[in-house]
Amino acid sequence: MYFGGEIPHFLPPLALQGSSFALLVWQELLKIRYGSTTTYATMATKIAQQRGLAKMSAQAIGGALKNNPISIIIPCHRVIGTNGSLIGYAGGIEKKKILLGLENLTTT
Repeated sequence: MYFGGEIPHFLPPLALQGSSFALLVWQELLKIRYGSTTTYATMATKIAQQRGLAKMSAQAIGGALKNNPISIIIPCHRVIGTNGSLIGYAGGIEKKKILLGLENLTTT
């Protein structure tokens, strides 16, 4: 389905294990719609607000994404740099580019 370019309309049951911070970040990732992206900075702002913090570093988000155990289902490939660049994907930037291409997204 996904690799055929179709939008998945279901989420398999997940039994994720990780720190409370990582679980929060991964839950936020699940809200990024197919064919959309967000930035590490935007994710940091959202998570900081949810945790009642004034701010949070984008690098903290990257750390949680790095430990994502199911990176296509929890779509960390949809998180990009503030300037639209492809950065920080555990599977490699080329794979991130391919996954975004499947979703008809192009980035720098």
